Amino acid sequence: MEYLSELRRAVGSRPLIVAGACVLIRDSVGRVLLHRRRDSGAWDVIGGSMEPGETFEQTARREVREEIGLELGDLQQLHVYSGPEFFHVYPDGDQAHHVGVAFQARASHGPVQPDSREVFEVAFFPLDALPSALECGARRHLERLA
Repeated sequence: MEYLSELRRAVGSRPLIVAGACVLIRDSVGRVLLHRRRDSGAWDVIGGSMEPGETFEQTARREVREEIGLELGDLQQLHVYSGPEFFHVYPDGDQAHHVGVAFQARASHGPVQPDSREVFEVAFFPLDALPSALECGARRHLERLA
């Protein structure tokens, strides 16, 4: 997040095109792991912005490690995302047009350790019982799993 923070200091809150990746982590019965964001209180898939020199897969792995403390095994590319449904205005006013790659992975064996600076809580949800307070972009990613 260093790169994006530095860029924001230079350009403020105006809309940026932000490259990134996310991972839809599923357990053995098909539920998906979501985290409740500290900045908005909404549920979201795990992911974030790319750092210079990273691949999309490296971004996905780093974000999962940073946000919930898991090391992922195999990643399967789910889809490439962009467009108006991935425009987001953050609670601090920052605006971003997200462009990236969504992956899916199986939950690894090990404890989930949420980063308390970014994450309130994590939980697995069945696809037919997702929380109502769900980020719009997350909903679009999850529709690909249904």
